[in-house]
Amino acid sequence: MSIAEVRQTAEHKMQQSVESFKSNLAKVRTGRPNPQLLDTVHVDYYGSMLPLSQVANLTLLDARTIGVAPWEKGMGAKIEKAIRESDLGLNPSSQGDLIRVPMPPMTEERRKELTKVVRGEGESAKVAIRNLRRDANESVKKLVKDKLASEDDERRSTEDIQKLTDRMINEVDRLVASKEQDIMAV
Repeated sequence: MSIAEVRQTAEHKMQQSVESFKSNLAKVRTGRPNPQLLDTVHVDYYGSMLPLSQVANLTLLDARTIGVAPWEKGMGAKIEKAIRESDLGLNPSSQGDLIRVPMPPMTEERRKELTKVVRGEGESAKVAIRNLRRDANESVKKLVKDKLASEDDERRSTEDIQKLTDRMINEVDRLVASKEQDIMAV
């Protein structure tokens, strides 16, 4: 493996960490409803637990309501029960074939809790990125030890990997700040 491959692998893995962080952030509730909020809800579908998005169509009905349209008529009650029993604190109501999931307004205390959750997720993402930096630097040191790269290459590579790490951490910080702003917006 060459230094370029080590850097490329590190960049790819760091990018995956940022993408994973983004998907985790999408599940954190803000003042506005987001159909991705229901991604963690699983429904009993003929004996197997499936994500809600695989048994129903999720849409935004208005600024405070998510609409869930089951693909099969008999699934409405099961979907409603699954949403109610999830730890999201939502209370769905059926209207014919459509299930309306109103989003209650958040309290100030809940907003503060969610910002702590977001910061914790951000810190976890940063730790993952720093661990990837460490792994990449160790791989480069091994190449130098095996005489497959020079010490100058190692120094340049270490600086490159540090710049990449800084860029990814800044991206995580930017996402955290943006999400905190969404949570605090009324």
